[in-house]
Amino acid sequence: MRREKITFEGSAGQLAARLDLPVGEPKTYALFAHCFTCSKDVFAASRVAAALAGLGVATLRFDFTGLGQSDGEFANSNFSSNIVDIVHAATLLKDKYRAPSLLIGHSLGGAAVLAAASEIAEAKAVVTIGAPFDPAHAGQHFRKSHQEIRDKGEAVVEISGRPFKVNRQFLDDIDDQKQGDRLAHLRKALLIFHSPIDEIVGINNASNIFVAAKHPKSFISLDGADHLLTNHADASYVAEVIGSWSKRYIPELQDMPEIEPASKLKADAETTVVTGAGPKTFVQKIDASGHPLLADEPFSVGGTNVGPTPYDLLAAGLGACTSMTIQMYADRKKWPLDRVAVRLNHHKVHAEDCEDCDKALHKIDQIDREIELTGDLSEEQRARLLEIADRCPVHQTLEKKVQIKSVLT
Repeated sequence: MRREKITFEGSAGQLAARLDLPVGEPKTYALFAHCFTCSKDVFAASRVAAALAGLGVATLRFDFTGLGQSDGEFANSNFSSNIVDIVHAATLLKDKYRAPSLLIGHSLGGAAVLAAASEIAEAKAVVTIGAPFDPAHAGQHFRKSHQEIRDKGEAVVEISGRPFKVNRQFLDDIDDQKQGDRLAHLRKALLIFHSPIDEIVGINNASNIFVAAKHPKSFISLDGADHLLTNHADASYVAEVIGSWSKRYIPELQDMPEIEPASKLKADAETTVVTGAGPKTFVQKIDASGHPLLADEPFSVGGTNVGPTPYDLLAAGLGACTSMTIQMYADRKKWPLDRVAVRLNHHKVHAEDCEDCDKALHKIDQIDREIELTGDLSEEQRARLLEIADRCPVHQTLEKKVQIKSVLT
């Protein structure tokens, strides 16, 4: 992934932006609007942009007026100026690169992209993450100061532990938005993410957005996630779903090659069949005992990143076997193991860095395996389960010399 720093003229001065680009030529462009008083570098924004780059999507994210590295005073901005800045950002992409086909907004940024979508004709799909139905919800952060703001014209309020000056025009502006009408006339595919335990923007907001919008519309519940998606797994999940969902509505992402089934090789309950998509592509169709999936390579080596790499699949097999073996042993012992999670990383290491390796070899394959055990287990039980991980059949197979016999069919 490559990153470019960009500045462009907003509604009240120069705005700082960052364009996350895939290694190859972008298939399409997206625009990301961050949450209220956040910045373009908030974790959810950076994680989603990075994941989309892996799918060939270039994503522009920028700081609204008076936030992050952008010019201007936050006190002079409002929801309407945010809409204008989103349109300006889309115009920048259109003039310098290509107009965005995908709009993504987090929290109040989600409400803003819904409002701006009608002015970005090229956008085909809109995604909101923890967005309020009514922009006036932003005023909930400093409700106790509303009267002071209206009486004096302004006040310094605390939002997420930081001081911000808020003017009366901000309150007047968020109270004068007709978001229901905008949703009814969106005319773009809509994907709504929301956590049922979101304490900042309640789940009822997602319900109101869904009801007000016309089809095609989809809702994904982010079980257990917080409003800012501070958990890496939650942000990654959102990014992965956006990538898969948007392929249905954005033609540029629908160019995955069709794979004809093999004419002779057939999978059964005990075999796996892999069929290549043809020349000039790494895409492989896998039938693993009746379970279909794809394999590919990332953009960085000329692939299209529509599936895991062969080494990803190898690591996944070891991880799945490890988790199954540990859980099965704990169940047999009636130990209080609630869940197993395994993180794996395959890489090459120099033989001299490995205590158990043949020093005659220059480099060897190494898989680092991190195991998380959830449950009320004793230290002795945890230590024993770590030992059991090495008894996983796939682990034992990988540590042996495997004979592979090949024939032409």
